[in-house]
Formats: sequence, structure tokens, C-alpha cells
Amino acid sequence: MAHVVVLGAGLGGSIMAFELRDNLRPEDRITVVTKDPQYHFVPSNPWIAVGWRDRKDISIDLGPVMKKRGIDFRPVAAERLHAEENRIALVDGTSVSYDYLVIATGPELAFDEIEGLGPEGFTQSICHVDHAEQAKVAFEKLKANPGPVIIGAAPGASCFGPAYEFTFILETALRRAKIRDRVPMTFVTAEPYIGHLGLDGVGDTRGLLESEMREKHIKWITSAKVKKVEDGKMTVEEIADDGSVKATRELPFAFSMILPAFRGIKPVAGIEGLSNPRGFTIVDKHQRNPKYPNIFAVGVCVAIPPVAPTPVACGVPKTGFMIESMVTATARNIGALVRGQQPDQVGTWNAVCLADFGDSGVAFVAQPQIPPRNVNWSSSGKWVHLAKIGFEKYFIGKIKKGKSEPFYESLAMKALGIEKLKEVQTG
Repeated sequence: MAHVVVLGAGLGGSIMAFELRDNLRPEDRITVVTKDPQYHFVPSNPWIAVGWRDRKDISIDLGPVMKKRGIDFRPVAAERLHAEENRIALVDGTSVSYDYLVIATGPELAFDEIEGLGPEGFTQSICHVDHAEQAKVAFEKLKANPGPVIIGAAPGASCFGPAYEFTFILETALRRAKIRDRVPMTFVTAEPYIGHLGLDGVGDTRGLLESEMREKHIKWITSAKVKKVEDGKMTVEEIADDGSVKATRELPFAFSMILPAFRGIKPVAGIEGLSNPRGFTIVDKHQRNPKYPNIFAVGVCVAIPPVAPTPVACGVPKTGFMIESMVTATARNIGALVRGQQPDQVGTWNAVCLADFGDSGVAFVAQPQIPPRNVNWSSSGKWVHLAKIGFEKYFIGKIKKGKSEPFYESLAMKALGIEKLKEVQTG
């Protein structure tokens, strides 16, 4: 009998546990260790921030779900991973030992790297449901006292899609409140151009997103380094291609949401051979750590180098489809190991994204996520908004049932099918 521990129960950790249950032997044990007993559907956080969803709409109590699948559940935060001892120390003073470990913790949010950034400073966040609820309070204040808005992503950020999504969702919410004319909007991003997304673009994301911003009267600043945030004022440097400071701006704001850079969480960071300098877990093509071959990692916590150098640091996003492929490969590889075989599964690392804009949206499919690609597709329209709503219900329903079948792959095929249908209709 083998004992497999999954550390973390977000998108990657939850489906990791389900897929392990389907790939391991009946006698093998699975334990999920996580600091939060509830799963929250993070892609819905932008809707939370403008009052279109409540926490209860996107939350799932994981204990009963895991029990139904025969998975042990420990809702206690990790204190420190002791990789040499095959043991995780927990904050309650207990420990969990393992034969195999899958790190699926997600990131630590590095708000502290910029003075005044984050919910404890002067900007909002949609990275966690708690942050989104706090942003909702700030949004209500904005409606009562309209003023300038700054949305964007800080240097080193690796999750740009939600920044664009929230920009347009907020713009839609302001129009519905009939105060858009009193709210100048500026998008501030570390990306070298609009639609880069940390991926050097996908399809025509640059053209699509620039067009949407022009149509909605949203200004933008690219290759932007947020230096400091004060109450109602953000200092931003524009960086030239040679790394020099092209201009320094002081931007006023009444409301701001800036996505931070990510880093690995402290319990698994700073372990030689396991984590890189940012605390992300190093893996090979089989999602396996080279130094500790009984440790695997999936999701945002995985170390992936940038696609190419940029004037301001931009990380590589780990999208849902990419994470799903990591999970499937890892479950099959651990399943092989417990049976005395060698791992041979490799994740596809494809990307699918639905960016809702409140009444329309942009979708893209990148296969693989990191260029050059076999599929490099993007599209826009009201269908994306409707698809995002449907996908939210579909995904939350699957988590509640403890199902492990692929979600994003079917979504990608449907999206590509819609585009092919359009081609036929237009000749």
C-alpha cells in the first residue's frame, strides 16, 4: 500500500485527488492537506467584486466530497515540508508522512514587493474570494463617489487574463450604474504590449484587446513598473526596451485593482533542489522533481521560465487547461510507480481561456501554451460571456460530485467548433 499526499486543494489539488483515486490501486491511501476546508471557484472572483455573485455561489465544502471518494481530508495549514524525511509538519503540531507527495499549493501573493500594494495597502485584488469581497466594498464606495480607476498587473505578475477580465467587467458595471462618464479608466501592465499575456500573445489577442480598450475609452500603459502606491496615488515608471526609465507618472485613483507577482509558499520554498529562487517547485517533463523523485508538482506552484525577455519582468501563466494536463500526467505517473513501472506521461501544457467582459468577451486556445504552437486561435463575442457562465456552473458541479474527467479539453473543442461553424456560415 502506498500513501499519496496532495498539498493544496484549489483547482489543481482538488482534481489531482480525484484523478489519483481513479489511477491508484484500491488499497492505496490518498490524503489532501489544505489550509482552507472550502474550494472557491477563483475565475468567478471578478463577478464577486462587482456584486454579480456571492461567496456561497462559488464555494464548496470539500470534506464531504473527499469522504465520498474515499480520500482523507486534513484542513490544516502546512508549517514546513521536510523532504528528506518524507514528512509535512502542520501548524497544529502534527505531521503527515507520505510515500509520494504532489505539491498543488498555488502561489503566495507578493504584495509586499511594492510599497502600498494590496488589500492591506491601497489597491484591491481578485486573487482570493476574501479579496474580491473587500473589492466589492471599495466598488460600492466608487459608485457613491466616482473617480479615476487603475487596473492592471505588477512587475513579475504571471496571471494577466483576470486583469483584462476585471477591467471590462468593471467597465460594464459602471455603465449599468450610469456613472461610466465620471470614471476615467487606465490599464497599467508589465506586459510589453496589450494582449501579450505572458505568452507573447495568442492569435490576435493584441488586436482584439486593444480594439476593446479603444472602443470602451480605456487608456493603457505597457512595460509599466509600479514603484509605489499611496492613498489615491500610484507612481509608475514606463520602461524602454533597453531597460531605461522612459517616463515616470503619478496617477490619481479612486479605485485600483492590481494583480501582484506570485512566488512559492513558505512551507515548500528555500529547499535546495526542490524550489527555484522564487520558491516555485522544479519539475521535469513528468511533473517530477529531479532531486526528490517521490515529489511531484502541478499548477501555479510549478517553476516555468519566461517565454522571452521583456523590458519589465512577466511570468508565464498556468491556465486551467495547462494545469489539467499536468494533473492527468501526474496521476498516471504515480499510478505507474506504485505498480513498479516507470513514469512516461507528459502533460500537453495547452491553454484555453475564457475572458468575460460582462456582456461580451475574448477566448483563446493555444496548443501548446508556450510558442511555437500547433493551434494559435482567438475570438471574441457575446458567446464568450455566455460560455463563461455555463462553464462556471459545469465546473462547480463537477467538483461537488468529485469527478475527474477533463473540463478544459472539451471546452477547447467546443470553442474551436464554434469558430469552424462561423467560417462555414460566412463562406
